[in-house]
Amino acid sequence: MYYKTCESVTEGHPDKICDQISDAILDAYITGDPYTRAGIECLIKDNKLVIGGEVTSKADVDIIAIAKKVLKDVGYTDELIASYEMVNWVGKQSPDISQGVDRDGAGDQGMMYGYACTETEEMIPLPLSLSHKICKKLAEVRRADASSPLMSDGKAQVTVEYIDGQGPKISTVVVSSQHDAVVSQEDLYKYINEKIIQPVCAPYLREKQVINPHFLETAVEDNTTKIFINPTGRFEVGGPFGDCGVTGRKIVVDTYGGIGRVGGGCFSGKDPSKVDRSAAYMARYVAKKLVKEGYGDEIEVRLAYSIGVSDPVDVSVSILTGDRSKETEAVEYIKKNFKLNPRAIIEFLDLRKPIYYKTAAYGHFGRPEFSWEK
Repeated sequence: MYYKTCESVTEGHPDKICDQISDAILDAYITGDPYTRAGIECLIKDNKLVIGGEVTSKADVDIIAIAKKVLKDVGYTDELIASYEMVNWVGKQSPDISQGVDRDGAGDQGMMYGYACTETEEMIPLPLSLSHKICKKLAEVRRADASSPLMSDGKAQVTVEYIDGQGPKISTVVVSSQHDAVVSQEDLYKYINEKIIQPVCAPYLREKQVINPHFLETAVEDNTTKIFINPTGRFEVGGPFGDCGVTGRKIVVDTYGGIGRVGGGCFSGKDPSKVDRSAAYMARYVAKKLVKEGYGDEIEVRLAYSIGVSDPVDVSVSILTGDRSKETEAVEYIKKNFKLNPRAIIEFLDLRKPIYYKTAAYGHFGRPEFSWEK
């Protein structure tokens, strides 16, 4: 018996607001100039937003207008958006970086990891898949139900128990959602359980379930799924008014939920010349391919680059579930079948398109709309 736990956050989480603003600005630049080079980051707290970074582009973009649109899409009112103080500190990319990229070199040094498994149809860990789906469902229900008490900020976490010879079952699910001030705790618990948790998690829930067992005076029986809904009791103050947000801080949510390793760099706000993003996507593509080719049921691929140098300095494979003696063969398969320099990756995955805003919430992997997942 063993456990896996992963989490996700909603689009109204303050870190995800920053990711979405960074990628929405990147998409606007790429729409005007597909060869844009950019590293755009945000910090948000209360009604203050700072946008900084470096851009080299022929496009002319209204950065502040894009930020306001993202806040509107997340669910903020015009009145609240009008109260925001926004600072634009985006400058020009350093020529020292540009000269290396101009020679088709990598836009930075670092290592990137790709992961794939047979555990789910999306080839990502089951608790991560469920956590993403819960957070998506929170947003869908909030938008579809005019009387919904839910607001835009929220998180989900799922712990799955694995027992040999039995299907995986959810041991614990945690859902914390920002809500309006008038809903009672009991009504909110019922609403989230019936409209969010049950539709998403039903196939994996145990027959016995208990909501917020920490409020109970009696012990919870074994073989019971524990459901925690807003376990502190209330969650009225959310978004940047409850916590500071920064671009790139949810890299584990963006990738594999902590099951597979992650590299040193985040994704959002970065154009595809930056291997932090493009090589991570390629490593995921290759990991999926190796699983499909039968090298293992759970595989991790590592690519590493030097800034200004075209080819990777490291191509490695770890077969986490399967025959590890095939790792050397798997590396040779990759080198024989894939070009891994930045230009080749960009062309192969068709990355010079305004596709990045969609990636900025609910994970970059396990979603068939993206080229690295096909």
